[in-house]
Amino acid sequence: MNTWLSALAGGLLIGFAAAILWRGYGRIMGCSGILAGLFRGGAWRVAFVAGVLVSPWLYKIWFGIPEIVVTNQPVLLVLGGLLVGYGVRLGSGCTSGHGVCGLGRLSKRSAVAVGVFMLFGFLTVFILKHMVGIV
Repeated sequence: MNTWLSALAGGLLIGFAAAILWRGYGRIMGCSGILAGLFRGGAWRVAFVAGVLVSPWLYKIWFGIPEIVVTNQPVLLVLGGLLVGYGVRLGSGCTSGHGVCGLGRLSKRSAVAVGVFMLFGFLTVFILKHMVGIV
């Protein structure tokens, strides 16, 4: 499958899942909130997380994509994950909650959050590429 076609299909599926969760259950598809509340109950949360975990495996079986090899240092991956987790809490949500659902609901708070996500994403790439030389 073409790269652009995979991205288009993935975006459509994310939007479709967000719409089903919103219209069917009255819930916003904020993945960080769903994951944080996973052990508080709600079969829909378990089903959502199971779908997120199983979907890439099914995609690999159906389309035969090559194995993904991670070459970064595990310490950097853990540090990046912790920073993202801190940012998610600081921003009261993640890209799926603010970017997909919040912007779809024309939330000003989500528009600001997405702007901040993008700004710091650009800054991170700039610093890593031009100052550190990693990317």
